[in-house]
Amino acid sequence: MTVLINQSTRVLVQGMTGRAGTFYTDLAMRYGSDYVAGVRPGKGGAKHIGLPVFDSVREATEETGANASLILAPAHNAGAAMIEAIEAEVDVAVCVTERVPVHDMLRVKAALSGAPTVLIGPNSQGVLAPGSCKIGVMSTADAKPGSIGIVSRSASLTSEIVAQTSAAGLGQSRTIGVGGDPIHGLGFRRCLELFKDDPETKGVVLIGEIGGGEEEDAADYLASVTYDKPVVALMVGRHAPPQRRMGHAGTLAVFRPASVEEKAKRLADAGVLIAPHADAVAQQMATALKN
Repeated sequence: MTVLINQSTRVLVQGMTGRAGTFYTDLAMRYGSDYVAGVRPGKGGAKHIGLPVFDSVREATEETGANASLILAPAHNAGAAMIEAIEAEVDVAVCVTERVPVHDMLRVKAALSGAPTVLIGPNSQGVLAPGSCKIGVMSTADAKPGSIGIVSRSASLTSEIVAQTSAAGLGQSRTIGVGGDPIHGLGFRRCLELFKDDPETKGVVLIGEIGGGEEEDAADYLASVTYDKPVVALMVGRHAPPQRRMGHAGTLAVFRPASVEEKAKRLADAGVLIAPHADAVAQQMATALKN
């Protein structure tokens, strides 16, 4: 499997000893994910929920072979935590923290330049390989191994589309939450590239919304290549008031104020199938795969 994580991924948690860290680490281990360490400065040498705790990411990776990080640090520390994971050269760093200051994310983006680390988030539900590895805070109740890659800016709608594709017998190869903040790591375009080269993924669902430029970037990419897998897009925020923040920082249509209709048209012109509403996504994908 080539898309980010698999059953061999070894995960450390930055902020594991806190309440959220304890809760989500325990859930992921119960799911069967291979979590091997926690990181909390000043608590090195301790154990927490059966895992060793280290003072730094570098020390944790060297001692345990961890190659991925789940970052559950509070907003004022999350930027430094991401940079620490990047400097330790973990393969994948997932940050679920909300409200990370924009100036901190500018420093994170600079640290990512030329680094081998793939950053997912912040403000992301994470990445899930159904049945083998969970790095994040998403529900796994309806997830089933399958052939549909899901890339989303919305955590709640990801859960809905996961349930639909599982009920339709399609399942998921990976679900990836790119995060809702305007400055973030992995985006739609790179996810499409990864799924294009993945033999287990037969179709891709994009869940987009107002604000930002993820959908336009995806449309530009798809228009430039021969993409031999069906792509279905669900676009939300059709009735949101313009120039107003809606829920989180990413859904703010000011700097790139394209409407849902404009984003959908760009994607449709690039060959994407546009779902008219959330309930139609799985059926539209199933029909496209048959055709």
